[in-house]
Amino acid sequence: MAGPEDNTITSVEALATQYAQPAERIVKSELDHVNAAGRAFIAASPFLVLATGSHKGLDCSPKRDRPGFVEVSDDGRTLLIPDRRGNNKIDGLKNLVEDPRIGLIFFVPGANETYRVNGRARISVDGDLKRRFTVNGKEPATVMVITVEQTFPHCPKALVRSNLWKASSGGRPQGVPTLGDFVAARYPGTDSAAFDQAYSERIPNELY
Repeated sequence: MAGPEDNTITSVEALATQYAQPAERIVKSELDHVNAAGRAFIAASPFLVLATGSHKGLDCSPKRDRPGFVEVSDDGRTLLIPDRRGNNKIDGLKNLVEDPRIGLIFFVPGANETYRVNGRARISVDGDLKRRFTVNGKEPATVMVITVEQTFPHCPKALVRSNLWKASSGGRPQGVPTLGDFVAARYPGTDSAAFDQAYSERIPNELY
């Protein structure tokens, strides 16, 4: 009797037999720079997900700020991303020190399309560069300088299937764990409601 491993695809050629060829329009949508449409999308985006990797493994981190917080150079070949205060684990930044390859996906609330950028990043502590991203009198700790290698829009099917934006229009879904719930699961005895309340009161002063 065949086991599950017998149904595992082990070559790109075998994988290709499971899918149709991408449309020429899709293939030609890939560019080596951010064009005018991509620039407009990034300017409207308050949120992105950033993927990095190293010999220790992979990391995928959310980054959020005011729409347009990511700057695009005039030629569309460089992105600047300020790194604001977070949990200070800086897993993604540690990865970039070892391996500069980076993948980004930009979201705009209410839009089902997304925009993707792949490239290589370096981490800068240049004073002038950090001052460009000052908010409420506070500079970011560092700025990621990304050399763009590949950009392309991503079709809206994933967000349409998930009904992502409409699903959230009624407020927070019931039963979804809060940060306090996660802390309580890791540290029994924690009052999750009290943790969430204290965190909600503290976070406005910790964003920048």
